[in-house]
Amino acid sequence: MATIKLSKISTKAPKNLDKEKTKKQSEKIIEEIFELQDKLYASKKGSVLVILQGIDASGKDGVVKKVFRKLNPANIKVYNFKKPSEEEFAHDFLWRLHKLAPRNGEIVIFNRSHYEDVLIQRVHNWIDKKTVQQRFDAINDFEKLLLQNGTKIVKCYMHISKEEQLNRLEERKVNPKKMWKHNDNDWEERKLWDSYRKAYEDAIEHCSKAAKWNIVAVDQNWYKKYQVATLVRDALKEMKLEYPKLKTSTTK
Repeated sequence: MATIKLSKISTKAPKNLDKEKTKKQSEKIIEEIFELQDKLYASKKGSVLVILQGIDASGKDGVVKKVFRKLNPANIKVYNFKKPSEEEFAHDFLWRLHKLAPRNGEIVIFNRSHYEDVLIQRVHNWIDKKTVQQRFDAINDFEKLLLQNGTKIVKCYMHISKEEQLNRLEERKVNPKKMWKHNDNDWEERKLWDSYRKAYEDAIEHCSKAAKWNIVAVDQNWYKKYQVATLVRDALKEMKLEYPKLKTSTTK
């Protein structure tokens, strides 16, 4: 049984946090990310994998647009994980991940990820408890392998309240700019809220051995942006990136 209780963790910013100051700080952090990304691209020293995982309307697309919009597209990739293809189903559940993992010098973002295979499949009882545990072990090994290969992993659980999710799903019905996001199935999945929360709690607890989970409060978009930007910036800073020195050829 998971010891983490998401219901006890706030989905909002601390009350004493100044919104306008935080928004300005976020922009400064994004500029730092841009500079660090340039050093990463130039040096090819390691890579970064950002995992955005959360239920429907938890703001994953918004993070991609707001936090990474200023980065150099030459060395950043975004993958949106949908239902596996027939070919992917014919392999182990991590097969499709290996070819998408970042190469040296890259930042890769997974919008949803391999965790879908211990979340939606578990909630709908498409796999049994034994398989869930085996997949937890496989995920830990996979993430350990990436780390050993020089990849920094930033895992973000997009922590939204049930009330805020309802507001956002309702908005998709009336806001012309967001109607394209509306999906009747999101409302069906919402009925399984408690089951998804339990599945997330277990995944967070059992799959933090190689790379820890970061619980990002997302009810307020300005605070969500600040948290994710800070996590990515800090991960890049930990890599101690530098521009390569000038290479000169010598003649005999």
